[in-house]
Amino acid sequence: MFDYEAIRLIWWVFIGVVAIAFAVTEGFDFGVGSLLPFVAKTDIERRVVINTVGATWEGNQVWLILLGGAIFAIWPAVYATLFSGLYVAMLLVLLALFFRPAGFDYRGKLANPQWRNAWDWALFLGGTLPPVLFGVLAGNLVLGLPFHFDEDLRPIYDGSFWALLSPFALLCGVVSLVGTSFHGALFLKCRTEGVIYDRVTLAVNWLGLLLLVGLVVTVAWVLLGLERPEITQMPAHDAPSNPLHKLVIAAGHGWIAHFLDHSWMLAAPVLGFAGLLLAWVLGKGQAKLLAFSFSSLGIAGILLTLGFGLFPFLLISTTNPNVSLTLWDATSSHTTLLLAFWITLVFLPIVLLYTRWVYKVLWGNISEASVLKDTHTLY
Repeated sequence: MFDYEAIRLIWWVFIGVVAIAFAVTEGFDFGVGSLLPFVAKTDIERRVVINTVGATWEGNQVWLILLGGAIFAIWPAVYATLFSGLYVAMLLVLLALFFRPAGFDYRGKLANPQWRNAWDWALFLGGTLPPVLFGVLAGNLVLGLPFHFDEDLRPIYDGSFWALLSPFALLCGVVSLVGTSFHGALFLKCRTEGVIYDRVTLAVNWLGLLLLVGLVVTVAWVLLGLERPEITQMPAHDAPSNPLHKLVIAAGHGWIAHFLDHSWMLAAPVLGFAGLLLAWVLGKGQAKLLAFSFSSLGIAGILLTLGFGLFPFLLISTTNPNVSLTLWDATSSHTTLLLAFWITLVFLPIVLLYTRWVYKVLWGNISEASVLKDTHTLY
């Protein structure tokens, strides 16, 4: 039904959708964790904040597992390069994520203040470190990574963990953290009341401003200070996957030229900035659900901007640009893509409908009274 070229492009879209779903849903989870020590001062207040995501955080985290599984099945060369070359960084992400289930499940086991305070900080770390590391990863996707392939197409990473922490990548990590915190603050506005609501509103004011300024600086850095590689010779898009069969120059026409050559892509950064700007303006008032919706659209726009800006690259090699991975030469076989496509077409709508139903059932304000009433069923 779909030729090799079409199914490759379809899977690029599918994986992008999964990445956006992860960023939007797990984004506010991370934001709630990073804001926990600052918007909730007493034990009962922190229980209120924790329970705003207590029933859904595990489901949201499944999007990350789905994203990793999809990359493994669809882009095995990308998976092998990232998960072997960036092993230390990936391990740090996993270690940071370990704090989350432990914090949620063990915090309420004892009423001791020191015990609960320790797990509160664990939840804070679990909500703070992953966004920073994911932001650093995004920054390095733009900069490129030092890797090459040997004659057997085995990826060899030529860099180190510390080399990932360049000024631009760290800026992306900070912007990512501010973005998830802003998104989480808007989510808390939708689900809390009283003094927590007031503190969150103040956080929205400052975080929104910092996020917009950070994005402007990041975009300016990319457009004015970074080179973009350009493919000068590429096999047919339906040819077998082999990243060695193309020619790439390290400094092409640049990021601005790339977007201008594909003017429809400009809709992504417009959506990103407009969505976050409207979320900030509305978030300072009473239109809390609308503000959260615009924040979600803004996050989607930012990720689309990253994807469109890199297109068709998936991983850029700074060691040897000719072996950079693209969606045309880093995919699994045609049969694998088709089989995975039909499986996804059946089960992804079910997952989305179930997720929608869960949030519909569980939606509503979490208050101190409701937490005290359900002491044995809530965190």
